[in-house]
Amino acid sequence: MTERRSSENASSPAGSAGMSSTEVPFGRIVACLDGSEMGERIFPHAVAMARALGAPLTLLRVLEGKAIAEAPHDPLAWDIRRRESREQLERMAERDAGAGSIDTEVIEGQAAEEICRWARRHRASLTVLCSHGGSGETEWSLASTARKLVEGAPGSFLLVPAAAVSEERVARYQRLLVPLDGSPRAESVLPIAGRLAEACDAELLLAHVVPVPELTEIGPLDAEDLELREQLARRNERVASEYLDRLRSRLASSHVRVRALVLRGGDARTRLARVIVEQEVDLVVLSAQGRTARADVPLGTVTAYLVAHATKPMLIVRQLAAVSTRRATRADREDVRLPSQATS
Repeated sequence: MTERRSSENASSPAGSAGMSSTEVPFGRIVACLDGSEMGERIFPHAVAMARALGAPLTLLRVLEGKAIAEAPHDPLAWDIRRRESREQLERMAERDAGAGSIDTEVIEGQAAEEICRWARRHRASLTVLCSHGGSGETEWSLASTARKLVEGAPGSFLLVPAAAVSEERVARYQRLLVPLDGSPRAESVLPIAGRLAEACDAELLLAHVVPVPELTEIGPLDAEDLELREQLARRNERVASEYLDRLRSRLASSHVRVRALVLRGGDARTRLARVIVEQEVDLVVLSAQGRTARADVPLGTVTAYLVAHATKPMLIVRQLAAVSTRRATRADREDVRLPSQATS
């Protein structure tokens, strides 16, 4: 297994306007807080996103009531709880008043359902959530509410795994990783990633995993077969390196430090998970779906794996609803460039 890195580029030439990190339209960001200490620790990440993307931020708390079969709430106690929750959110907002526009809102109902409904009604572009909340960490990678939001929340989402939360009041992103598989979907995150990297003065890593070419094996491979496989691997590695270099040159901001990683061998999912640790990545930015996008699942196989094994915050970018699956599929057919799947 080998790893090839292209040279660092601290001053990439300007490219097409579509790649400019300063032209990324972004709507409201909503941070889902449940009143727990762990849940509140996503606040610095929400503030960092709002500052970097120039978007308004809403701190949202859902007060969940009892089941219908249980005794009704004491109206006075419920009102006190609502007021205390609102005051708690307002104190958080005032603590980081320099972040820009921060609103607070307390609503009632079932958490996941109400958050999704609120996000749709207010056209939120990004939902910020923690993998676990008041119930603490469990044997599952995602708590029930987080899992429902990952599957059903509109727009993109920033998942902060419980293992990555800290008591620091400021989220610092020094190195961002962008997995790429050659598809327009995977590349669609580059403007946002570039804008975040510029705002945070962070290094941007563009990564592609080159798989080992598969040959039909009826019996042991002979020397000619092994040489053919090696030739294909070298060809794919060369094409991948050229591909990442082209993308790097298209990043318009001259203030972003960009490095390309061509990773040879291994399963793309586990290879990327290992790179996150090896490269000390602070934030992963990737598309919800890659080349093999399917309409019947919310996340592609690689993205779903990284979410389930997340050790660092992950910004999952979903395609705009206006872009139909049919158009995206056609774009993929017209722009097939790499024979692998670094994100799917």
